Amino acid sequence: MLHVIRVVIADDHPVVRAGLRALLDHDDGIAVVGEAATADEAVVLAASTDPDLVLMDLQFGGGRSGADATRAIRAADAPPYVLVLTNYDSDGDILSAVEAGASGYLLKDAPPEELLAAVRAAAAGESALAPAIAGRLLARMRAPRVSLSAREIEVLQLVAGGASNGDVAARLHITDATVKSHLVHVFSKLGVSSRTAAVSEARSLGILR
Repeated sequence: MLHVIRVVIADDHPVVRAGLRALLDHDDGIAVVGEAATADEAVVLAASTDPDLVLMDLQFGGGRSGADATRAIRAADAPPYVLVLTNYDSDGDILSAVEAGASGYLLKDAPPEELLAAVRAAAAGESALAPAIAGRLLARMRAPRVSLSAREIEVLQLVAGGASNGDVAARLHITDATVKSHLVHVFSKLGVSSRTAAVSEARSLGILR
């Protein structure tokens, strides 16, 4: 008997959710059991609808990110797998999703058959990375020209968004001194001496979008 893969779609764009639902519902082996417009809703649905897989966007308007939701979902007992489906392919986005526990990472311009194959692979517990993403991760592991830790990237992303050291400390639940220490390491790794230069250099290296 065919096992039907139960999927929750988490994306803040109604049109994207509708398109994904139409594509997935057309496949006899997949059933959409819930739709979430926010990261918080995704966490709730992952706990209440018993899905095999959550299809997760990375950016939601305000509130927590898809990576945060992924971490929360994967921390549960017997959690569903998470497949990230996003427009973003910066090293920081990919790393934060994989480190949060995502089984796969696809870009929204992937062809439908690639998405369906990734849904089946991720729901079976296999890794489902778009070829370009897999290549980026391998290249990063082989050539750590500038290797910022996930936490350093997180700090820099908030700084890029205009957050002060105090804001960053509050968001990440760390002290101001720890934020400064992270920034000192970031400056030295990137060979810069200011926050603006660090953000600019990280963008040019593809570390931040």
